[in-house]
Amino acid sequence: MTSATQEILQPANWPRPKGFSHGIAARGRLLFLAGQVGWDSSGRFASDRLAEQVKVALENIVAVLAEAGARPEHVTRMVWYVTSREEYYAALKDIGANYRAVMGRHFPAMSVVQVVALMEPEAKVEIEATGVVPEAD
Repeated sequence: MTSATQEILQPANWPRPKGFSHGIAARGRLLFLAGQVGWDSSGRFASDRLAEQVKVALENIVAVLAEAGARPEHVTRMVWYVTSREEYYAALKDIGANYRAVMGRHFPAMSVVQVVALMEPEAKVEIEATGVVPEAD
């Protein structure tokens, strides 16, 4: 159990995943976040490095969560779209460090998918998120 409203779903005979959860059960107010890319609030990319774009995309997710009174630990699921599997694996150490810097040690259910391109030509990653905020008592 990660909180009063979230439970990690971990089959007993499966190995524990590193950096994500197999599943999350949750109850409360649902949040659905559109895909966020690694640009700033004025629509500019400060870096062409994947790990840096991941950090900014995650910061953008946290900003959208805050609009609903939510925090990173309320995220239950993420889908990452990356333009290069090879670049993702090569940058994994920095991506992990940036993830923990923004999201903490909260690891929701996640998928990573390689795509041919994203709608923003400079984007190397786009991250969708779903969250659940506990209902007020």
